[in-house]
Amino acid sequence: MFVAQVMAERELEVWDCLAAVSDPELDEPITDMNFVESVAVSDDLRVRVEFRLPTYWCSPNFAFLMAFGIRSEVLALPWVRGVEVHLMDHCLGDEVNKGVNSGRPFHEIFAENCDGAVLKEVVDKFLAKAFDRRQEVILLGLEAQGRAVDEIVGMRLGTLKRVRFTGEDELRQLPRYLDILATCDLASADEDLAFPTWQGQPIAADDLKDHLGRLRSTRINMEFSGALCRELAQSRYKEVEIGPEGPTLVDFMAGRVPPREITETGR
Repeated sequence: MFVAQVMAERELEVWDCLAAVSDPELDEPITDMNFVESVAVSDDLRVRVEFRLPTYWCSPNFAFLMAFGIRSEVLALPWVRGVEVHLMDHCLGDEVNKGVNSGRPFHEIFAENCDGAVLKEVVDKFLAKAFDRRQEVILLGLEAQGRAVDEIVGMRLGTLKRVRFTGEDELRQLPRYLDILATCDLASADEDLAFPTWQGQPIAADDLKDHLGRLRSTRINMEFSGALCRELAQSRYKEVEIGPEGPTLVDFMAGRVPPREITETGR
C-alpha cells in the first residue's frame, strides 16, 4: 500500500513538472492543452510520457521542441533514473521518438529533421511571442488599476513584484513574465526596468499605446491558433455530441452519425 502511494505521488510530480512545458506557438502548458496522454513510473524509477498533438501533420518544429522539453523537465526530478518520451499519431513520430530518446545533442537532431532550421533562431522566435503575450497581460492589469503611463513605463522590477493583482489572468501570468525576463536576461535586479521591449529597450510614454497595439496583435494570433488547436484535437480524439437540432451536414461528413437501425419490415 505504501509503495503504491509513493508511485502515485511520483506520477503527480511528473504531471506537475510537465506543466512547465509549453506549446511553443501558443505559450500554453501542454497539460492545459490536453496534449499529454499518459504518465507511467516503473519500479526502477524510469518514466514514460506519451503525448499527442492536434493533427497528424503538426509542425515538426513544435513536436521536437515539446518532446525535448518533456525530457528535460522530467530528467530534472532528482529521483528519475531515465525518461522515455513517446509522440503518438504523428507523421514524424518515429523520427521524434528516436531523436529525443537517443541522447544525441538536441540541435543536431532538430536540424536533421526540420529542414536545417537553427534551433536557437526557432526558439527565440517563439520566446518573443511568449514575452509579448505575458507582458501585455501585466501592462493591461496595471492600466486597469488606474496607474499613470509614466509610472508604468518607468516601473522597476522590484516595484512590480510588490504589486497586488486580483485578476486571474494577471496572477497566472506574472510569475511567467518574471521568469521570461530573467531567462532572457532582460531584467533580473530589482532596479531593472520591469517593462523593456523584446530588444531590451525602454518603452517611451508616448509609445505605450502603439506598443500595446502590437502586443494585442500577437495575442489575437496566438489565441486564434490556440482555439483552432483545441477544436482540431477535440474533433480528432473525442466523440462529438450531436446537437439538439439533430445532425448537420458536417456530422455526416465526419462520420459521427450512426447508421439507422433496420426495422422489422426491413425499411
